[in-house]
Amino acid sequence: MFQSGSVWTGLISGGLSQIQDTNALAKGQMETKQYAVQTVENVTGAVGIMAGVEYGAVLGSAVLPGFGTAVGAVLGGLVGSSVGRSVGHRAGDALVNNRMVQGALQPVQPQQNQ
Repeated sequence: MFQSGSVWTGLISGGLSQIQDTNALAKGQMETKQYAVQTVENVTGAVGIMAGVEYGAVLGSAVLPGFGTAVGAVLGGLVGSSVGRSVGHRAGDALVNNRMVQGALQPVQPQQNQ
């Protein structure tokens, strides 16, 4: 389904975004809930890039083989990233703000010996 170039493009993009978010969390610049939303967004954005590069290249090849393939891959990656991040942000936000999982995002407090 995915060619190695599109997989690496998505993994690198998603990985770099996740590293930035992890650093922001460690420095206290981001809350845990926002970090969870960003993580979902990073994953879906990476998948969106992978799919966008693939399908953009196919469409570009159909219009103008060679040059169209390259342009289609770039444009498809940009569109795929945007759509993937948007969907991921909404899904992550819905998941984090769901009452059933709100307790799962709270840090575990050690029990005190009595």
